[in-house]
Parts: sequence; structure tokens; C-alpha cells
Amino acid sequence: MAYQFQPGVMYLMPTHFGPMTGPRRGPDGKGYDCIDTPKNTSYSVSFLTNAEQLKELLPEGFALHGEPVVTVYQIHMKEIEWLAGRGYNMMGVTFPAIYTGERDRAMGPFLTVLWENMTEPILTGREQLGFSKIYCEMPDPAVCRGETHVTAHWQGFRFLDMKLTNMREVMPADYPAPAAPRTDGVLTGLLHYKYIPRTGHWGEADAAYACLTPEESNSRLTGLWKGDGTVEFHSARWEDMPTQYMIVNAFHNLEIKEFRSGTISKTIGSKDLSDQRMLV
Repeated sequence: MAYQFQPGVMYLMPTHFGPMTGPRRGPDGKGYDCIDTPKNTSYSVSFLTNAEQLKELLPEGFALHGEPVVTVYQIHMKEIEWLAGRGYNMMGVTFPAIYTGERDRAMGPFLTVLWENMTEPILTGREQLGFSKIYCEMPDPAVCRGETHVTAHWQGFRFLDMKLTNMREVMPADYPAPAAPRTDGVLTGLLHYKYIPRTGHWGEADAAYACLTPEESNSRLTGLWKGDGTVEFHSARWEDMPTQYMIVNAFHNLEIKEFRSGTISKTIGSKDLSDQRMLV
């Protein structure tokens, strides 16, 4: 007798062995509180660019919102509970946008792409949440003589260099205050665009819609440093990155009018992202 799907339970392929454990389902079938884990160190650099170049990266329903400032960040995560204490790294590229749908209006950073260096978070994030996740290697940063050097690689090709210098510690009393809740009905958080192709009907989509990660989280800031930063995406040939060269080159071609800031931060806690929602 064929197996039956349990109602209200989240599945991933392969489904034949029952519901899969992951970031939103532990071995006991329950989720994780994400209060004291994971422990994260984040490195980021922002720069002012050409607004017209960013508009070309936005799907239908989205528009640039505010200054055309791009933020490139890399996060190294440790002690992740759903991975039984293991960790992984991620790197994203965002800029401010607003989404206007038939019912919803939302604003926040638009996540163009999120690289990760582990299969399981890539699959769960793409299929369950609608994150545009792909793979790359992200070694630990090199720190020497006051300079922090962050890199990203694909199959031996280094496509990113980020450098942070003149970092000064920010005292806890000067940490950024949480944003006040909006009262105009506009949703806030991290914006995404989910797209899954329809098998055998190339050019058609099984899923194509905007998503939002609400801002609320258990994350607590435990350390913050600000200073100067630079970031460079290196031009890639098809031979260097056969499936990603067009992504890297789009960022390489962005005009850099000025670098705005470099930051290093440490946080504890997160959330399982089960509050992720579709925007209509």
C-alpha cells in the first residue's frame, strides 16, 4: 500500500522515508526555540551605486526604495541546533526595495542571492522558504595587522574580496535601536522572489511569487565594530563559474560611487523562519 502524506507536516524530497528533519522540524517532530543558538559573526560592506543598474535586477511588483545602496555580507554560524551543533556560512547581496501586490505592501532589503556552503540549508531554504540560495566556498576570514580579509570561492575560483579596516568597537549603549513598528499597514522584513520551474513545461512556473521574512527574531547583538570597508566581485568567465558567472558579473559591473561603511557584528540566537510568508 502506498504511503500517505501526513496533513500539516512539511515534507522535502525524497518524501518516501517520511517527514525529513531540518531547521523547522527536529527528530521529535518539534521545532527549535533558537534562543541561545546559533552564534554568528557577520562581516558586511555597503556602497552607493547606480539606481538604474539595480532596477534591472528587480522582479515584477518590486521597485527601488530609497538610496541605491548595496550591502554585501558574509555570516559565519556556529553551534546550530538543527545541525546537532555543527555550523555553516552564508553570503548575501541586498539593496532597499518595496513590493506592491494586489493585497500586500512590504518594504525592506531585497535579497538578490544567498550563497551557502552546505547542501541542507540550501535545499530547505529554496524549497520551503523561497530564498534564492546557491553554493560557494567561504573560508574563515584572514585577520592580520588590523585588517580583516573575507573571500568567497567556487571550485577554486575566488570571485569576491572584502576588506575591513580601521574597525572601532561600538559600546552597547550606542547599539542601533530596534525600528518602531509601522502603523500604516506596510509589512517590513527581508524581501525575496521564489521561482520553481514546472517540470516538462519549460518557461512555465510551478511557483513564482514574492516572499517576506518578517523582522521579528530572537537574535541578540553581543558585539559591534564599525569602520572602513571595500568589496570587489571579480569578473568571471563561463569557464570559471559555468552556472554562476552571470550573477558574479552583474555585481562586478555595478558602479561603485562610494563605499559607505564596513561592520563586524556578533549575535546569539535567531529563529527557524517558520513565519516566512507569501506576498499577494
